[in-house]
Amino acid sequence: MIALRRIIPLLLVLMLVGCTVVQPTRPRPVASSSSAVVALLDRAHSQNAAGELEQAGASLERALRIEPHNALLWQELARVRLDLGLYRQAESLAAKSNRFAAGNRTLQGENWRIIGQARSGLGDYRGAQAAFDRAEQE
Repeated sequence: MIALRRIIPLLLVLMLVGCTVVQPTRPRPVASSSSAVVALLDRAHSQNAAGELEQAGASLERALRIEPHNALLWQELARVRLDLGLYRQAESLAAKSNRFAAGNRTLQGENWRIIGQARSGLGDYRGAQAAFDRAEQE
């Protein structure tokens, strides 16, 4: 019993360390040459910064109707869904972004981090670790 009291806090700390979210500090690349898509993405960023996550998601969905194969837009929507706690949707959207991100290893690595965070949120810690490991390979 005493050993369990010592091990459980250690396990909790290790799990929390693995869930640390690090936001990129570099500016995001321009998502599109379409002024409408760029305007919608800018609006989504402003809405996100203001805590208006549902509205940010709606702006990104509008942008995706214009450019449905834009991997960066799918990733941005995945991040919003992750922030809303919609982990299954976040994982699915990040995987979709990966399908459109052929050759962009940086974008794919970020998508795998989103997938790892979503899996952590779902309690799938082994799956999360596999996704984080995959992110490091990208």
